[in-house]
Amino acid sequence: MPREIGFFVFPDFQILDLTGPLAAFQAADTIAGADAYRLHVVSREGGAVMSTAGLAVLTRPIGELGFDTFIVAGGRGSRQSAPSDPFGDLVRPAAARARRTASVCTGAFILAAAGLLDGRRATTHWRHAALLQQRFPGIRVDGDRIFVHDGPLWTSAGITAGIDLALALIEDDLGPVISRAVARDLVVYHRRAGGQSQFSTLLELQPQSDRIRQALTFARDHLHEPLPVERLAAAACLSPRQFGRAFRAETGETPAKAVERLRAEAARLRIESGSEPIESTARAVGFSDPERMRRAFLRLYGQPPQAVKRDARTASQNVTATMRR
Repeated sequence: MPREIGFFVFPDFQILDLTGPLAAFQAADTIAGADAYRLHVVSREGGAVMSTAGLAVLTRPIGELGFDTFIVAGGRGSRQSAPSDPFGDLVRPAAARARRTASVCTGAFILAAAGLLDGRRATTHWRHAALLQQRFPGIRVDGDRIFVHDGPLWTSAGITAGIDLALALIEDDLGPVISRAVARDLVVYHRRAGGQSQFSTLLELQPQSDRIRQALTFARDHLHEPLPVERLAAAACLSPRQFGRAFRAETGETPAKAVERLRAEAARLRIESGSEPIESTARAVGFSDPERMRRAFLRLYGQPPQAVKRDARTASQNVTATMRR
């Protein structure tokens, strides 16, 4: 029997918050070949609902429809949901009928205004995380996560993070094989882990030229290998001297420091989402020894890898305890 997935939209919603996750569930339904999902787009009154992009989407009135999974889109209209909470009379009963409820981007404001996130961990687009925390101090807002799963509630960061959320929900339903197949079908990397930061070293460095971007991408894909400046320069098709000057001018960092940041970022993701020993993680991402990785973590994150691992384990245990209640 197909799982009913309901997407709730409202005037001035973000179109990609709907179409990204919707496309993932649609692909899963096709790939699974077993009528896995039935998709619905709903609103307060039904009919055409205008997005911030100027594109209208035809919807059904939500009424008393029941869904296995109820997903609230984000967008400019969602941030106006406090303090008046105009959607609470719709969202609260829909969430009560659903096995799980989720939000994409600032859809978290709607869930929060409805009281569904009280006492829970949640995330939203990094730009609006502080406002969410200010308006709803009873929520533990983690504005640096791709998505957060706390009991039956799932919240995700902005825009494309909704696809990561959908892939995680699909994996929860149908397993990792189907989820990976959906990612390939959508031509995206297999979903980023929920604990992964919304920010990335590659985005923060923001080189201007294709050659420097090419060198950074090469470094990210070969972190477990030695990456002297000569090798990065070759990837950029520049001499080592030209490359060093161009890299510093475009990123504000030396190639060695940038590689260290990439390795630390990759190590942190492995530590937060896995259970391998710290020593194995250090080797896997190219640190010559755990002590060098520890020093990099202290410089970049203000805490050693062991503390990151401990925090991740505690968060996981809290989620498990919440699910058992």
